[in-house]
Amino acid sequence: MKKIPLIAVVGPTASGKTKLAVDIAKEFDFEIISFDSMQVYKEIGISTAKPTVDEMQGIPHHLIDCLSVDESFSVADFCSLASQKVKEIENKGKTPLFVGGTGLYIDSFVNNVDFSSPNKNDEIREKIDKIEQEKGSDYLYELLKEVDFKAAQTVHKNNVKRVKRALEIFYCTGINKTEQDKIAIENESPYKCLYLGLNFKLRENLYNRINLRVQKMLENGLLEEAKNFFENKNSKTSAQAIGIKELKPYFDGEKSLDECVEKIKQESRRYAKRQITWFKRNDKINWFYPDEQDYDIIKQECFKLISNFLKEEY
Repeated sequence: MKKIPLIAVVGPTASGKTKLAVDIAKEFDFEIISFDSMQVYKEIGISTAKPTVDEMQGIPHHLIDCLSVDESFSVADFCSLASQKVKEIENKGKTPLFVGGTGLYIDSFVNNVDFSSPNKNDEIREKIDKIEQEKGSDYLYELLKEVDFKAAQTVHKNNVKRVKRALEIFYCTGINKTEQDKIAIENESPYKCLYLGLNFKLRENLYNRINLRVQKMLENGLLEEAKNFFENKNSKTSAQAIGIKELKPYFDGEKSLDECVEKIKQESRRYAKRQITWFKRNDKINWFYPDEQDYDIIKQECFKLISNFLKEEY
């Protein structure tokens, strides 16, 4: 089977992925597909570091501003929409360039993970919800470690939605999520992906960039964006957006703005750490370090890798 070539620019938040992806797209006439779980929402652009019109530089960007915050969005939804967009871009004779930081999304798509298996059950979901109400989310996380320790290592215990989903899969099928993912990956993927990664050798350099980005978000209107968000009572997946949920105590009069801003910076740094952990497991990623290499050198190295990759037979 002839493989469809894809390029993916990956890495933690604030590492410079947007700029590199746009420069690559301009050089090779690519179109960009975002694999960011929050940039799909129209109403939250500042908190999600969504690229501005100026930053896009006329390059088509897909899977940005697709949904309203009252709609849910899952990895299965992403894979379905991304498949459609890849076909559309291919039909134009172009190559899709993925960029983002939600590792689960790009890995599930590239590996052709099958989400069609009937492993949802309302009764089991209600029982899991009841356990959470009676014993708390920490107890759910301990349950997950018992039935699927590997999955528990890749999910933060505060990400209750994913913890519940992994438990639901196990209790519905008797097969844990890790085993199901192995089975799913055995389905041959129609894609061949070149991964380009941005990270920082010194973690402190990345954290400084994150802190500066949060300050810039405030200058650009983050408070107003968050205020408008909280006026919407039906937010679902989008309620997890870093930069939004941390400001609720400020609007509720429970904490000062400075305390909440510091919490945003802290949670952003923690998120970056989880992203790095996720991507480091992928030995196919070609890593570049902006705190050790000049950006123009990184860009040219990426151009060379892409040129050679597109010449390969699939």
